Amino acid sequence: MHALPLILKMVAEEDTAKAAKKKATIEEMEAQAVDKAKATADSSFRPSNAVLNAATAAPLLAAVDGPSLQTYEGKESVYVGRSVPVSAGGKLELPIHVTTPGSVVEYAVELANYDVDLSIQAERDEGITIVKEMGRLSSAESPLTQKFLVGAVPCVIQFLFSNQYSWMREKVVSYKITVTPPSSESLTAGRRRRATACLQAVRDDLQTAEKRLGAAQTQKGKLQEEVAEMMKLLEEKKKAWKVAEKEEEWLTSRTKLRQEQERLLNDRLQNGWEDEKKAAAEEKKENGD
Repeated sequence: MHALPLILKMVAEEDTAKAAKKKATIEEMEAQAVDKAKATADSSFRPSNAVLNAATAAPLLAAVDGPSLQTYEGKESVYVGRSVPVSAGGKLELPIHVTTPGSVVEYAVELANYDVDLSIQAERDEGITIVKEMGRLSSAESPLTQKFLVGAVPCVIQFLFSNQYSWMREKVVSYKITVTPPSSESLTAGRRRRATACLQAVRDDLQTAEKRLGAAQTQKGKLQEEVAEMMKLLEEKKKAWKVAEKEEEWLTSRTKLRQEQERLLNDRLQNGWEDEKKAAAEEKKENGD
């Protein structure tokens, strides 16, 4: 009679132990998956064009280093909303700022009734990354719990709950968003992986820049030679211009003189010479005419 409760207790304890073991196994697998995702993200890290094109090395080093270990606390950030209304035809936007590379964002969403559209995207200076495409979430599917890794920072994770397709019903959303930064050990390993990946990116860009620099210097040399030739030609043209200017001045004077000479000669030929006219007049006078 007393054995049955004992057996039931033993079975319950065994089930609890199995459940705890299963939970621990799942958590371990999730942790391994997150570590693998962090390693992949860090290994494929490439600084943005804005960072690469910065005037100093400081922005690149900041992107690689992440937060200082001397002041790093690694505390979770939790954002909670309970029974938040989303009006008919309206939307609810939740911007979450993430500043530490390797952070894990976990979100849980629950609907009181009906359904709502949900999308998630990461916004950075270099562009937008779609984390979750806009899709319908029904109350039957909630609570929805998922997590994802944030590699490149700084970024804004934009959660969007849209009820714009519904013009009649208001929706009620509850959410909990947890941003878990990496441990100090993970941060240390991550910055080394990012530094290695970034070093390759810097070397690739350096090689490209050196090639472009060589081409620019060659083009500059050619243009300098062309400019020197043009300057030489310009000086020659200036000298020729001075000669032409002097010749123009002399020929202008010569032309005016010849035109005056031509006019005077034509006048003599047409109207005679003044001395001849005077001599004829005196001769006529002497003859008594």
